[in-house]
Amino acid sequence: MLGTAQLQAEEDLEGYRIAVVDPNRVVEQSPQYDAAGDALQRELEERERTLREQQEQIAALQRKLERDGPLMSENEIQRLQNDIRSRTRKLKYARDEFQEDFVLRQNELRTKLARQVQEVVVELAKEQEIDLVITEGVVYFSDRIDISDLVIERLKAEFEQR
Repeated sequence: MLGTAQLQAEEDLEGYRIAVVDPNRVVEQSPQYDAAGDALQRELEERERTLREQQEQIAALQRKLERDGPLMSENEIQRLQNDIRSRTRKLKYARDEFQEDFVLRQNELRTKLARQVQEVVVELAKEQEIDLVITEGVVYFSDRIDISDLVIERLKAEFEQR
């Protein structure tokens, strides 16, 4: 038997339209996500190449020290060792900076995409007169109220218009 409060709650919800959006699926299936990943990859390729080149230069200097060390003066050995240490420190700093920049850039792109998704969800909700859209923390929802595909289609259309 249903209690009075539960009956009142069910009556209050009649006529309201509720929808659910799976934000992970929307993001992963949007062309904006792929484009952002490609752009990020292109941005980082040049820096990765530079870091690899610096690592190769250090390795070449180490090989030179091992190969020519017995023939070098103490001053030459010391200068080469200092150069290797200095370059190694700079490379470590550059790698750390690269990693931080990568994470920062990734977060910027995610935030931008999340904003786009939110705008599309709001547009669709207004157009379809949906009163409540739920995204995360949902235990169960039926396909009837899932508007994720509509959001993805709208994102694709917006992407193609660019």
